[in-house]
Amino acid sequence: MNEFVVALGWFGLFAPVALGAIGSAWGCALGGSAAIGAMLDSEGGYGRFIGVSLMPSSQVIYGIVIMFSLQQTTVDAANGAALFGIGVLSGFTMLFTGIRQGEVLASAIHASKAKPEIFGISLAPAAVLEGFSVFALVFALVLAGSIPS
Repeated sequence: MNEFVVALGWFGLFAPVALGAIGSAWGCALGGSAAIGAMLDSEGGYGRFIGVSLMPSSQVIYGIVIMFSLQQTTVDAANGAALFGIGVLSGFTMLFTGIRQGEVLASAIHASKAKPEIFGISLAPAAVLEGFSVFALVFALVLAGSIPS
């Protein structure tokens, strides 16, 4: 049983990076596809489309920070469940916020093709999703600090 808990701990240690990378890649692909499509329909402003399509890439960075924070403790049977819980739950947060942020950005890019003046305000929902990722990052860092070493 102890070996299983230790294996879960190792899984939880690296889950934020893996799941954050999947969410970032998926979200950037969604936003990037919309940006490429917008370039066909627009006469200019290509840089802003490409720039915002990269916004979901922050989730993998947050996952790396969480992983390094979790690595401050040894992985054993006493703390394996904590590492698993913090890592997997924060990783899934990064996964889902990255994907949904890409969808929101794709919508913002599509909308701003027709009305370029709404480009800035259309990014507000993506910023809210970024905030959720930051909340998960902060909570994971606080909880990681409370794991006995």
